[in-house]
Parts: sequence; structure tokens; C-alpha cells
Amino acid sequence: MSNESSFEKFNNWAKKSVGVRIFTIAFLILILLIPVSMVKSIIRERENYQEIAIDEIGHKWGNHQTITAMVVSIPYNTYSTTKENGVIKTHKHTHFANFLPNELNINTEISPEKRYRGIYEVVVYNGDVSIDGYFDEIDIQKLGIDPENVLWEQASLNLGISDLRSIQNNASVKWNEHQLGFNPGVESKDIIYSGISTKINLNDSIKKYSFNVLLNFNGSKGISFTPLGKTTNVNINSSWPDPSFNGSFLPDSREISENGFSAHWEVLHLNRNYPQQFTGSNNNISNSNFGVDLILPVDHYQKSMRSVKYAIMFISLTFLFYFFSQIKKRVRIHPIQYLIIGLAICLFFTLLIAISEHLQFQYAYLIGSIATIFSITSYSHFIFKDRLITYILSGILLILYGFIYVIIQIQDFSLLIGSIGLFIILSSVMYLSRNIDWYNIGGKE
Repeated sequence: MSNESSFEKFNNWAKKSVGVRIFTIAFLILILLIPVSMVKSIIRERENYQEIAIDEIGHKWGNHQTITAMVVSIPYNTYSTTKENGVIKTHKHTHFANFLPNELNINTEISPEKRYRGIYEVVVYNGDVSIDGYFDEIDIQKLGIDPENVLWEQASLNLGISDLRSIQNNASVKWNEHQLGFNPGVESKDIIYSGISTKINLNDSIKKYSFNVLLNFNGSKGISFTPLGKTTNVNINSSWPDPSFNGSFLPDSREISENGFSAHWEVLHLNRNYPQQFTGSNNNISNSNFGVDLILPVDHYQKSMRSVKYAIMFISLTFLFYFFSQIKKRVRIHPIQYLIIGLAICLFFTLLIAISEHLQFQYAYLIGSIATIFSITSYSHFIFKDRLITYILSGILLILYGFIYVIIQIQDFSLLIGSIGLFIILSSVMYLSRNIDWYNIGGKE
């Protein structure tokens, strides 16, 4: 009997102890981090499925395109000798001298469209590209190469295209007055790894070589360019209203509207870290790439992930309200009831992800928040049996969900607004709890 009496005393003390209640609530919040992390895993998994869908469509339609134009590659031989068993042997090695254009002009017209893979949306496009410019006199001796070792008849003009499968026309180049057809592949991998090329005739009497190429190809996600010209001018026009400019150079001028965008770049050879003519490979060329991505303006997975980051705030503030209501109404709330409320909040994020895959994010957030608030307030009414507290709880939840939605939408000011909101909430808690006698919670007063 004495053991049972001691247990009852401990049980009654635990029920009345503020410290035990706070510890229990804190422990439950930590436990609820498990389903929150599971929700984050779901978002990452769905994002991965989306990337797989984009890659599948891109593989069949055309991937992100990178245009590297134009390069004149001229092979030449060097010789070395070795002595083997007293016999001197001469070995021949073939290298390439690479020349970049003095002027390069690229005009691009992008016609985008949306494709679907299940519930996932992907942006693809068809691009018409006009490339023109010229090379000055090609002087091999400036590179210290003996002209007698140069294989002039194997000189080639190379155009880099990252995804050859998407080319839609029989591309050719007008080289001075001659129309030359391209062949797949490039003679030298020093600069271009994937592209097309053609043999060209070089003549000492010609001081300038002009070129003009028309390309039509498919692509997805975006397009990039390599500024190989001593002066490179790139113009892009498209009906897509949401471009994202990236790479080493931003446009010198651009216009963006709901009807599309246009952009212009002018890049000088002094702006990049490689010369106009060199021998061998140069790994710095790709570092100068620039271009544009065609983005979807609303990425519900990113917004869902940002909302999940506030899950602890959702749970903590809801539990805080329950804690003060428990003290005010002298109602005993079991930890299981706290846990059920926390799981209902976690379920909101799952609903948000699932609904946002089929509706716009704002509608998904509205439906999920209303469903969650209704379930929590209905459950709370049976706990407190007080309409006033139920109404106050529903009002607080409405303000909380609305506040988080505003933070998600205003990304640039989310830290400022969130900090101000938390300061107001903490100040309100301090004001409302100013007269509570924490040592006499279980007393009559």
C-alpha cells in the first residue's frame, strides 16, 4: 500500500509540475522532427522524379545546348628522336594550331513550348541560330611553327554543338564565296568535344576569311554560348516570359515582358582568359560560357521545402497555445493528444506537396491550411469544451498560416518579416504570462 501511495503522489506531482509539462512538450517537439524530416525526404524524392522526367524528355528532344563557334584547326607535325639499341629513331607527333575569329555575331530566335511527362512539366524549345563573322589572315609563324611541317590540306573549320542529335537541318557554311557542307565530329578535341566540321582551303594571298552558318536545332532548359571572337556579339529573342541569365557574363541590355524577352551581349577578348590563337588544348574556354535558362516561374517543390522549414514554428506555437490554455482552463491534456495535434500539423505539409502537384501553389496552400485548421480546432473543442478558446485557437492558426504564406512568397524579405513576427509573438507571450504564478499553477489562485 505504501508503494502505491508513493506512486500516486509522484503521479499527481508530475501532472501538476510545470517543469514536467514543459519537458514533455519539448520532447514531443523533438519526436515530431522525425515526420518533418520524412516530409523533407518526400519533397526531395519528388524533385528527383521531376529531374528524371526532364532528363528523359531532354534526351529525346534535345538537351541544354552550348554553341562554341568558330575554330580553325590546322594540324602540324613535330619530330623527336630516340636511341634504341644503338639505333636512332625519329618519331612524328601531330598537334593542332587553333585560331579564333576576329569577329563573331550570333543571332538566336528561341521558340519555346511545354511538354509533359505524367504530372511533370518541362520547357523545351526549337532554336534558329545565325552565326557569322570573319578571321583575319592566319599566320602560322606567329605560333613559332615551321610552315613546312604544317598539313595545310587538312585544315578544318569547327563548330561546337553540345547535343548533335537535336540538329534539324543539313547545316552548311558559306566560307568566303564557297558553300561547304558540315560533317559530324571535329578534327581536334583541343577546344570542342562535340560538334561538326568541314575541310577548308587556306591561301596566303587571302587576308580575310568570312563565314556564315544557319542552324536549326531542338533543346531544353536553356542555351549557352562561348565567346570565341575577339569581339563577340550575341542576340537572343524569345516568347518565353521567364528567362534566367547565367554564366560569366550578364546581358549588356535586355527587355523582359509577359510577351517574351530579348537580350544582347558584347564580349571582348580582353574579358576572357585565353588568346585568339594557340597550340594544344585550353581548358579555360568553357569558363567563359554565358547564356539563358528558360525557367518555370513557380516551383512548388521549392516553396513546399521552404514551408517545411517553418514546421517547428507551427508545432511550437500551437503547443504553446495549448499549454497556456491548459493552465487557464485547468484542463489536463495528455501527451498523446499533443502528439496527435503535432501529427496533424505534419500532415499539412504532405497535403501541400500532393495538392500542389495538381493545382497552383496558392490554392494548394489554402486547401491544406483550411483542412488542417478545421481538424485541429474541431479536436480542440472536445478537449477544452469551450467555444471561446476554440475560436481563439482558429484565429491564431489562421494568422499563423497566413503569416508563413507571406514569408514564403516574399523571399527577399523573409528573414526580416520572420524576425519581426517572432519578436511580436514572443512579446505577446511575455505580456499574457506576466501575472502567472508559476510556483502555484496547481493551487486555487
